[in-house]
Amino acid sequence: MTGASPHVLVVDDDARLRDLLRQFLGRNGFTVTTAADAAEARARLSVLAFDLAVVDVMMPGESGLDLARHIRASMPLPVMLLTARVEAADRIAGLSAGADDYLVKPFEPDELLLRIRAILRRAPPPSAAPSQIAFGPFRFSPARDELTRDGVPVRLTTAEAALLRVLAARADSAVSREDLVARAHVDGGERTIDVQVTRLRRKLEDDPRNPRWLQTVRGAGYILRTD
Repeated sequence: MTGASPHVLVVDDDARLRDLLRQFLGRNGFTVTTAADAAEARARLSVLAFDLAVVDVMMPGESGLDLARHIRASMPLPVMLLTARVEAADRIAGLSAGADDYLVKPFEPDELLLRIRAILRRAPPPSAAPSQIAFGPFRFSPARDELTRDGVPVRLTTAEAALLRVLAARADSAVSREDLVARAHVDGGERTIDVQVTRLRRKLEDDPRNPRWLQTVRGAGYILRTD
C-alpha cells in the first residue's frame, strides 16, 4: 500500500453516492479521492498513487468495465466493481474485465468495507505507483517533500510540506480544515491552517488573491487543483 492510510479512488456518476462513500471510507481510516466518470478517473490515476479503485459499471461515456480493463492493462491496481445488475453473466463480465471483486447495488457499507480490506490484504504492493503529483508547472514528491517549478526547487517549510502532502493525497477533492489539522499535525488549530495556506499560496500562485492551484471551497475547506 502507499502508506499508513490506504488511498482509494471512487468512480461513480452518482454524486450523492460518491460523497457518501468518501465520508464513510474516510471515517474508517482511508484517504479517498473521487471521480465522476472514467475520463476524470484516468486523470487522477495519471498523477496520484492509489491502493484500490472502486468503480461503478454503468456510467455515461466509457463504462466501468472498460476502465477496469484499462487499469488492469496499465498498472497493478486492484479494482472493485459496483453495479445494479444481478445476473451471473454481468458478474462474469466484470471479473473477466480484470476486477478483483464485484458488489451489487444496493449494498451495506460495512460489506463494502470488509471486501475492500480483504482485497488490500491479498494485494501485492504496487510496483509502479506514481511517485509525484503534477499541477501546472509544479511537481511535488510526497515521499521526499520536494516541490519544483519548471524543474527548479521551491523551498518549503516543514509545515508547508506537511500541508501540501495532505492536499496532494486528495488532489481535486476538498479537504476540511479539521482534516488538515489532524492529518498535517498542525499546532494551533484551524486558524493556523489558514495562515499556512496563505504562505503556501505565495509560493504556488502568480496571483495569491486569485489562486488557480490552491483554492478555497466555501464551507468545505481547501482543494489542490491539478488542471
